[in-house]
Amino acid sequence: MKKINSILTEVLQKIEPPKEDLKIIDNSLKEVLLELKARIKKHKIKVEIFIGGSFAKKTVIKKDKYDVDVFLRFDKKYKEDLSKLTAKILKGIKNLSVIHGSRDYFNIKVSPDFFIELIPVVKVSNPKQAENITDLSASHVKYIKNRIKSSKTLDEIRVAKAFCYANNCYGAESYIHGFSGYALELLVYHYGSFEKFLKAMVKLNEKKEIIDIEKHFKKKSTVLLDLNEAKLLSPIILIDPTFKQRNALAALSDETFERFKDSSRKFLKNPNVKAFEVKKTDLDKIKKSAKKNKQEFVLLEIKTNKQQGDVAGSKLLKFHKHLIQQAERFFNIKNKGFNYNGKQSARFFLVTKSKGEIIVEGPRIKDKASVLMFKKKHKKTFVKKNRIHSKDKIKFSLKEFIVSWKNNNKKRLKEMYIDSLKII
Repeated sequence: MKKINSILTEVLQKIEPPKEDLKIIDNSLKEVLLELKARIKKHKIKVEIFIGGSFAKKTVIKKDKYDVDVFLRFDKKYKEDLSKLTAKILKGIKNLSVIHGSRDYFNIKVSPDFFIELIPVVKVSNPKQAENITDLSASHVKYIKNRIKSSKTLDEIRVAKAFCYANNCYGAESYIHGFSGYALELLVYHYGSFEKFLKAMVKLNEKKEIIDIEKHFKKKSTVLLDLNEAKLLSPIILIDPTFKQRNALAALSDETFERFKDSSRKFLKNPNVKAFEVKKTDLDKIKKSAKKNKQEFVLLEIKTNKQQGDVAGSKLLKFHKHLIQQAERFFNIKNKGFNYNGKQSARFFLVTKSKGEIIVEGPRIKDKASVLMFKKKHKKTFVKKNRIHSKDKIKFSLKEFIVSWKNNNKKRLKEMYIDSLKII
């Protein structure tokens, strides 16, 4: 316990954003807000400005890049497209870009490492009136600020965020499928500390965990009946305290959760500061290990024409998984890694060992014409369960397989929005 407390104290010092960074952010934000207010007044639009995210909830941690969420809460009387209304207000602002989504929002690049995101939302008094998940953001900030007054709990939340960030489990984006900042705030608040949160998570078995902080449901069994089926796929169901029909952890995947649990177990067994440091993949070391074990190492780069961020990241990750599925027919995957650069490309590596030989299932024996064609194509054949099969030797490398697959699947690449696939 003493060791963990000592480590967390050291971690807090490391993840505290530098005062000069916070000062620059604060001054830049004030300038943008002044201009926003002037523009809103000029257009005579009924909209209120609301600061959200980690900065509003005082749970921000030190990062290479910072972004502040600024919500434009439009009066419900506006029936027109809120994104178009926001574009009208922001027209002419320097370094402005639009991010397409279920409702478009906007990004102002203040500096290479600081961005302000301007998000149009409907001002709702009842969560049921929300048209988009972002419409609930004000409720989330209000809930956290009302419930968490203790600076110690805020510190515990910052530590949890740093831990998840370092272990690639932080973010609800579809290329991460991890814990959102809001979900981590709720979980640490619920369990009381970072350590208790980790201990609770590693104890979870395959049975789906239901966490209802505000006890919106009298029986946990009714949650499974009341929530939309799509919101029940995550390994943990965390009922949003501000809206009981929402699972605040709906984005969390089984794969990410298992990775998080593995990192948590290692930390609890051997607490150390390194658990909070972002791990850099040592490709040279992986390559040398593969060579030593007579395995094949391949590094690939893929590019998409889709919008950078969640859209591009999800398309690139989906293709990465698809290509691995194709390769697994002929190779045993010994190691793999995926790194999305936040823009329109990603790199990933594979370490494989050839299966040497595979069994190919052919047509039913009674289909004589198809059997004859199968035998012409495959040398070693045998019958099993009324079907003809063959034993095919794998005579190609992983690199050769990828080149061949790429040449034969140009249509598939286009369908998956992949512009470029190359071996580095």
